Amino acid sequence: RVIGVAVLVLSISVPFPVKAASQLVHWREPKKSAAAFGLSLLVLLSLATLSVISVVSYLLLACLCVTITFRVYKSVIQAVQKSDEGHPFRSLLERDISVSSESVRQLADQFLIHLNWFSNQTRRLLLVEDLVDSLKLAAVTWVMTYVGAVFNGVTILILADIIFFTTPLIYQKKKAQIDRHVEAVRLKLEETLQSLQDKLPGAVKKTKVE
Repeated sequence: RVIGVAVLVLSISVPFPVKAASQLVHWREPKKSAAAFGLSLLVLLSLATLSVISVVSYLLLACLCVTITFRVYKSVIQAVQKSDEGHPFRSLLERDISVSSESVRQLADQFLIHLNWFSNQTRRLLLVEDLVDSLKLAAVTWVMTYVGAVFNGVTILILADIIFFTTPLIYQKKKAQIDRHVEAVRLKLEETLQSLQDKLPGAVKKTKVE
């Protein structure tokens, strides 16, 4: 339920990229999902041992090796068979991949909406508009200090990549059990926060800017 709601909200705000990503992580097309998972994991593992420049260079070199080999192979086949099929990548070369100004404006508008939301939330939490919400942020950042001490950025990205591609499958198979446990944790957390808020002085509980 939690995963489904999150994907739905993101799909409404950023239609194409998130919907395409949702199709991949939910393994609607297993071949494409396997290719995306394998390639992303390979890139992240490469970044863990090599520099960004080396990884990009190796990827471009591998791509060029494949395309050049295929182009030469097709040219030889056409010469032997005396066919006139033309360039093997003609359809891709003729495809329009230019970005329209309308797409750029839509992305800029979406980015501006999320940036404003992030700025408002950051100000609200850091300036303690709601004490409980600010305490939640403090707890999260405190936990992240320990996470940062154990893992570096690339390792966290590798773990996130594995989680993104495996969690939806696990959730689909164990949906009822996961929803039950998530609901129990949510209720327990709400009870704890409510008891904490009830113990706060009245003046502190009414610190929200009206």
